[in-house]
Amino acid sequence: MEKRKVAFVTGASRGIGRACAIALAESGYDVAVTARTMVDGTAFLDDGKTLVPGGLDTTVEKIRAAGQEGFAIEMDLLDRNSVLQGADAALQHFGHIDVLLNNAIYQGPGSMLTIEELEDGYLNSLFEGNVFAHLALIRYLLPTFIHQGGATIINMISATAFTDPPGKIGSGGWGAGYAMSKSAFERIAPFLMIEHGEQGIVTYNIDPGHVITERQIAKKKETEYTTFPSAPPEAIGAAIAWLVEDPQAPTDYGGTIVNAQRETIRRGLFSGWPIK
Repeated sequence: MEKRKVAFVTGASRGIGRACAIALAESGYDVAVTARTMVDGTAFLDDGKTLVPGGLDTTVEKIRAAGQEGFAIEMDLLDRNSVLQGADAALQHFGHIDVLLNNAIYQGPGSMLTIEELEDGYLNSLFEGNVFAHLALIRYLLPTFIHQGGATIINMISATAFTDPPGKIGSGGWGAGYAMSKSAFERIAPFLMIEHGEQGIVTYNIDPGHVITERQIAKKKETEYTTFPSAPPEAIGAAIAWLVEDPQAPTDYGGTIVNAQRETIRRGLFSGWPIK
């Protein structure tokens, strides 16, 4: 009996993570998905009034509709125990993990602050949620990955890690703290490939570009970054599904930054986008 393929996707209640989880299911993966929002209709913006659509329940429904098994795990990046317990839950449920997609990001205050406003507490939360939690998850799973003969680790980074903003915050710019955390996160994948590539560990950084998510629409921010081309989350999901299934990808892209929008367009991975 052929071993079933399993992916573990963090931050999959909505947006890029949800789209990637569904795309992986459509490519034949059972998927463990994590987030704070377990049930659609229960998440709101900081004002406590504006609903942000999405929940792991509806993501799992889509995974099952694709003919694969979905498994929802509640996880908070600022709660280290929940992160490691999430890894245990996925392994206990499926027995193994072939693909780890570190997509979740810290969603609290601090991401859109100037350097003058960026107090230590905000910076600590940004680095815990965007760097340290993911690194802890990778370290925790790495012995299992090596023992089973390998795995693919994909880290969702951001162009803010290596691009200067075109303007100030509110005029197409972003916070320095967020950019700093993503820059640090970008360093993990190439080092992992160098240190453990011979043991079957394949790593990628994904630059998704500007993606119009449910949270951005709820905040009425979907048109704020018009300097950059925009994509729907499904376009990024298509790139992830291609990357993990293409046998040539580890040789061509292992340990590097993959521009998801560019590859989706170049390879015609998502029908109907970009709109011509």
